[in-house]
Amino acid sequence: MIDFSNYQSVFSWRYGSSEMRKLLSLEHRFKTWRKIWVGLAKAQWEKGIIKKSEYEDLKKQQNNIDLEKIFEIEKITKHDVVAAIREFAGKAKKSGGKIHLGLTSMDVVDNGDVLIAKQALSIIQDKIISLLKEFNKQIKKYHDFVCIGFTHLQPAEPTTVGYRISFYAQDLLIDLEFLNFIKIIYKGKGIKGAVGTGASFKRLTTDSISLESKVMKQLGIDSVDVSSQVVTRKFDFLILTFLASVSSSVSKFAEDLRILQSPTIGEWSEPFGKTQVGSSAMPFKKNPVNSEKICSLARYVAQLPNVVLQNATLSHLERTLDDSANRRIVVPESFLAVDEILDTAIKIASGMIINTKNIQKNLNTYAPFSAIEIIIAEVVKKGADRQKVHEEIRVISMQAWDAINQGRDNPIKMLIEENKYIRKYLKKEEIRKLNDVKGHIGDVSVRSLRIANKIDKLT
Repeated sequence: MIDFSNYQSVFSWRYGSSEMRKLLSLEHRFKTWRKIWVGLAKAQWEKGIIKKSEYEDLKKQQNNIDLEKIFEIEKITKHDVVAAIREFAGKAKKSGGKIHLGLTSMDVVDNGDVLIAKQALSIIQDKIISLLKEFNKQIKKYHDFVCIGFTHLQPAEPTTVGYRISFYAQDLLIDLEFLNFIKIIYKGKGIKGAVGTGASFKRLTTDSISLESKVMKQLGIDSVDVSSQVVTRKFDFLILTFLASVSSSVSKFAEDLRILQSPTIGEWSEPFGKTQVGSSAMPFKKNPVNSEKICSLARYVAQLPNVVLQNATLSHLERTLDDSANRRIVVPESFLAVDEILDTAIKIASGMIINTKNIQKNLNTYAPFSAIEIIIAEVVKKGADRQKVHEEIRVISMQAWDAINQGRDNPIKMLIEENKYIRKYLKKEEIRKLNDVKGHIGDVSVRSLRIANKIDKLT
């Protein structure tokens, strides 16, 4: 039970999945440190630095951990790694004196953080793919369903519902490519000691580099060639930039949905539960609260990469603690925020309402304006003065807008057909054919299905 009489981070109970919270918990962190100490002990036994029985004792006690004891010791030592070492040593009576031999704290912390971050990135990757699959259902269903496009939040030329959703999907596919790049270059510190030289291990064994390789192989991660006391904080920057990029991609979708859910447009809406309350004062409201939550969290995540970039810049010489306190906050909270963003987006996308009647209504109202460019081109091609026809259609357009603003149907098709100057160059049948803007969508259907095919190939 969470103690709500004390301050609790919203990420402890409100935002983020239980899976991600457990992964980023202190308990999992301490267990990960134990994994590193045992991995080192095994490599040191194989190198003849410690006895087999000492390694086996550590291995036996690896999962026998007392968190309360660690916190109790930390109150005295003011050092979390030392507290964890002493608690482990208290359990492994035969080998407690060999724990952490040759290491500095950041050999444990940094490698542990890499192991945890890789697991967290895997969760994020899976959820991106889940969201893409939900988008893909809509792309395939609506790849050729024509709707009015908007530029500057004003009606523009037609597009399709599927093509619009393909844009969000393509951004997420780009994010996955970015993640693949991070996976290639993301590495741990290795075991290099106090200032990264490996001097302590060089004294323990003639082949310290081989010892490091053995440890890292057991952990399943690679190590950088060189480090200071810490591994480069540029890795944090890359990871948080990736998370900010994902949050941006999803927020773009959520922002657009909020616009399209506005009753004045009314084309899309997020799912709304039967017992859900939209407003404490106005019970008729159906607010897009989940989309708004995505946008709010994304705005927060977008600010965090700069914090860790400063960490990379301001870790003077071989090490300062400029990064330590804020890393405990911004790294886990970035993961938890994006975790919540993706879970929320998946729920929205899986139950999103596409109001085809309103889409058709808006298309009928605004799409006729899209034919203007085509008509001008055709009239000029047949000998008309471009400036003259442009002015004729500008006047007609203003008349059409007046009619729409008064609640009447868009009369622009009729006004163009009746315009004497345009009729000098085009017959009514030609004008009517040019006014059929549903065919004025280029090759969006083919392009939408290309994105759908890429998503189908994801595993």
